[in-house]
Amino acid sequence: MNEPVVARHWLTTAAPKAAPAVATTTVLALARIWNAHGAEHSVGNAALMAVLAAGAAAGGASLARAGEPVLAATGYAVSGSLALTGVAGYSDGLSLPLLLWALSTVLAYCFAARHWRQDRRDALDHERHVSERREERAHVERVEALRAGAQIEVARTGAAYAEQLAQALVTRAALPGYDFKAVEAAGLPGLPSNSTSKEH
Repeated sequence: MNEPVVARHWLTTAAPKAAPAVATTTVLALARIWNAHGAEHSVGNAALMAVLAAGAAAGGASLARAGEPVLAATGYAVSGSLALTGVAGYSDGLSLPLLLWALSTVLAYCFAARHWRQDRRDALDHERHVSERREERAHVERVEALRAGAQIEVARTGAAYAEQLAQALVTRAALPGYDFKAVEAAGLPGLPSNSTSKEH
């Protein structure tokens, strides 16, 4: 009935919290590598990233209107990543890319915190529901155990009473001078005549 308690490793707990920072840092590193390989001051590459970022943002907006919040958030994240990549790849210094990286990391944590809160609420609701069902089942089991115990006790008491009554009738019939016809005439319980006549 008791479920085993599983201790989670600290990396399992910390990995989702580090995912937004890892994602934005990876985008920044790839954009700077792209910058070193010919994207610096390349208007064509910057325009390509701008078009892709705008397309991803438009896709996210249309998905949000269609009632797909997870896919819409994914579209917005892709749009932000493409915009960061375009700026970090085009610019010649590190100050603007680092500023955009910090801003995108903060925004990513803001969006992720909302989903983490919702997941935590869902997990707490699930645990509360499971706990209530477990308590309800335990209560039903206790009531059924009490009812079965009471029925067993009643049956045991009835059997003991019947045994004592039969023993009393047998003992009374064996007494000297016992006249079962006089007892039956008086309306008191007596043994059947065939069993009494066998004993006399």
